[in-house]
Amino acid sequence: MEKLKRTKVSHYVEKLAVPSEPGLTNAQLMLTNHDLKPVEPERRQWGPWNFVGFWVADSFNINTWMISSSAISGVDGISWWQSWLCVWIGYSIAGCFIVLTGRIGATYHISFPVICRSSFGTWGSLWPVFNRAAMACIWYGVQAWIGGQCVTLMLRAIWSNYKDLPNTFPSQSTNTRDYVSFFLFWFGSLPAIWFPVHKIRHLFTVKAYFVPAAGITFFIWAILKAHGLGPIVHQPGKATGSALGWAMVKGIMSSIANFATLIVNDPDFSRFARKPKDALWSQLFTIPIGFAVTSFIGIIVSSSSAVIYGGDPVWNPLDLLGKFLDGANSGERFGVFIIAAAFTLAQLGTNIAANSISAGTDMTALLPRYINIRRGGYICAAVGLAMCPWNLLSSSNNFTTYLSAYSVFLSSIAGVMICDYYVVRKGYLQIRDLYSARPSSPYYYTFGFSWRGYTAYICGILINIVGFVGAIGRKVPAGATYLYNLNFFCGFIVASATYYLLCRFFPIAATSDVWMEVGDEIRNPSVAYGADDEVDRTSEGSPDRYDAKGDEEAAIRERKMGNF
Repeated sequence: MEKLKRTKVSHYVEKLAVPSEPGLTNAQLMLTNHDLKPVEPERRQWGPWNFVGFWVADSFNINTWMISSSAISGVDGISWWQSWLCVWIGYSIAGCFIVLTGRIGATYHISFPVICRSSFGTWGSLWPVFNRAAMACIWYGVQAWIGGQCVTLMLRAIWSNYKDLPNTFPSQSTNTRDYVSFFLFWFGSLPAIWFPVHKIRHLFTVKAYFVPAAGITFFIWAILKAHGLGPIVHQPGKATGSALGWAMVKGIMSSIANFATLIVNDPDFSRFARKPKDALWSQLFTIPIGFAVTSFIGIIVSSSSAVIYGGDPVWNPLDLLGKFLDGANSGERFGVFIIAAAFTLAQLGTNIAANSISAGTDMTALLPRYINIRRGGYICAAVGLAMCPWNLLSSSNNFTTYLSAYSVFLSSIAGVMICDYYVVRKGYLQIRDLYSARPSSPYYYTFGFSWRGYTAYICGILINIVGFVGAIGRKVPAGATYLYNLNFFCGFIVASATYYLLCRFFPIAATSDVWMEVGDEIRNPSVAYGADDEVDRTSEGSPDRYDAKGDEEAAIRERKMGNF
């Protein structure tokens, strides 16, 4: 009976397994599946305009709308144009980081978890991947809750009584109205997770047309209601001297930190590019332009709100739309509905791009035998619902500050990853070895972990750790605070410099002396040991060489490198 039970369990476990390439060992089944392998040419469908649409769509979101609020309204506030200049500079720098990581994915058509194996080791890459997956799940719930507030506005625009929906929740953290709206947004997001990444680009194309049009409409509407631009554009900055300098530095770093997740995440999308150039100029220019325009609209609309309602500017666009609904006629209610629907779509697109696909790709690497991107996305959505985000956002424990500050530690991962590819390896990767669990693989290092990568990663964290504690409310020395004001740069520079020095004094295998990217020759490689176009291993302990039979990538390596 017990044998029968084991057989049934095994049967159902096998049913849960995702399709994989024949001939893989058990170790390899923990390293690869269809979603982790290099993207074959048939799925490389993202052209430059798809990346333009993606970033235009992503730039129109509530967080970007409000990004200048703290810089302008703070005790040592700066003027609106100084804050806007910070946005331009910050997102221009972020765009440079994006194209650096994106090129790796666009050249070799591999995702962030696979790229990490080059610098952190075959198994060592799992910690950075888990680190980002956990944060993506938490952010998914937080962003879904904000999306629920957009749904509340849509329903209020249709049924004014929805605002006073009877509360049946005993908890003080939320109420029936807000939970219903949150659940509707969460449930409505599920179909978008179903589509594969190379097809989800159509969602961003729709968002790129609809959401900016609604944002510009909101911009014009607010100016007309205020009969002008409001007081913010005439308000001089309060900060002077060094205070002004540090305020602008913090404004720039805020823009970069807002992109920390997407900087390491970009290969998850750029790997679907038709060619590397498609993911270069389209991202480099669209990112600063798109986010600067959204920030400018947010500044002017918030400034106009001070004239319309008196008092302080209303920086949250959802709060301002709620005020527009009070005493609104049918035409105004329809306008609020359309704009709220645009913000709902904006939240959906942002949540899919920055959280769902990121978490799904990462979970695929954590358990590739049973999880693909689609299943990982649904697990992420389930965690976002189960974590009850209203409890986290309603508490006074600086949770959102912690989330925002924590993201800067991703700079250490980006520093190691970028230094490994561009400086140490000079663009050269042995793709099949990234899916190998053999100790002879150049990415296996020591028991699958790269001590160089982890040492550099920890050093990049340590430079920011004291300032991070200060950011979440503890008293720390002023020097640590000033250092933390440069958080992303500090983490990135320290991690990359440490990694370079360690690789300089303790050289690693599979590097090139000259710039050599061989990703163009990758079609649909087999990663199974012993495949005809796979590695022809020599005797144990001798250098590995590739059999070039039917394998253009191996042929190039043989001609240029000779051996490993």
